[in-house]
Amino acid sequence: MIRSLLRISLTFAAFAFLAGPIARAQTPGEKEGNKMEKKGNADEKAANAEKVKGAKMEKDGKAEEKAGKKNDDKSEEATGKQKKKKGHAIEKEGEARGDAAAQMEKSGNKAEAAGVDARKDAAKAKSDSMK
Repeated sequence: MIRSLLRISLTFAAFAFLAGPIARAQTPGEKEGNKMEKKGNADEKAANAEKVKGAKMEKDGKAEEKAGKKNDDKSEEATGKQKKKKGHAIEKEGEARGDAAAQMEKSGNKAEAAGVDARKDAAKAKSDSMK
């Protein structure tokens, strides 16, 4: 009696262990959503770094322009203005890329949610067909 109970319980445990990962398999929609979300996060991180780089360049350009005005050095002042302008442009470009990355992340979340809904619908349809 104990042996048969032990065999049955081990069989069910092995089945549950092997069936667990299969039941949690991702749908193509979930995979695509996760991929888009991951790419969006990476792009957003890169865009934030670009914004910081642009802000630093703009700050350095302002300082250089101020030093050029103080020392009556027209070339240093012009270089500072140019650096400030370029830094501002880089910062704005980083902001735009960050916005696009955030939108990609949102789209990934929506795609993932659609995949989860599809999986739930399939599971419900399967359980309804067994009734």
